[in-house]
Amino acid sequence: LMHLDGYVDVLIPRGGAGLIRAVAKEASVPVIRTGEGVCHIYIDDEADLDMGAKILFNAKCSRPSVCNAIETILVHQNVAEEALPTIQARLDEKQVELRGCEKAQAILPGIPPATEEDWATEYLDYILAVKVVASLEEALEHIARYSTGHSECIVTENYTAAQRFLNEVDAAAVYV
Repeated sequence: LMHLDGYVDVLIPRGGAGLIRAVAKEASVPVIRTGEGVCHIYIDDEADLDMGAKILFNAKCSRPSVCNAIETILVHQNVAEEALPTIQARLDEKQVELRGCEKAQAILPGIPPATEEDWATEYLDYILAVKVVASLEEALEHIARYSTGHSECIVTENYTAAQRFLNEVDAAAVYV
């Protein structure tokens, strides 16, 4: 089943962590890894920021304890000063705790620092890590390092950036 390319669109293994890891490692067909999810939303410098805030709110607050809930926000530095206060105000409606990199802390005074552990944590709670990135490349590198391969998202109006994200992110579900 794991190697029926052209016949099987996607596998969704259900069971223990060992089974899920084995299927994800061995399958040649796409796999949605269940049970674990360090998922990201990247807000590009050509994003509709209001739409981005709404997507983030839904992706975290509708069901924070599921494996496809967002755990990390990546925001392009060119829009971070405008986007982050809007995002924080929206997430404050549900008392979401933000933990940020130094740049995010400078924009949102009072949020605690994000640690290395935060970037790899599936909180399953009203907690989000926030990182300001210099480029799409930096966002892609961060996702490649910390993603569990479940669900990843870019918010952008730039077709080229969207296509690059779709082509380079290795996850079972990639959203634009």
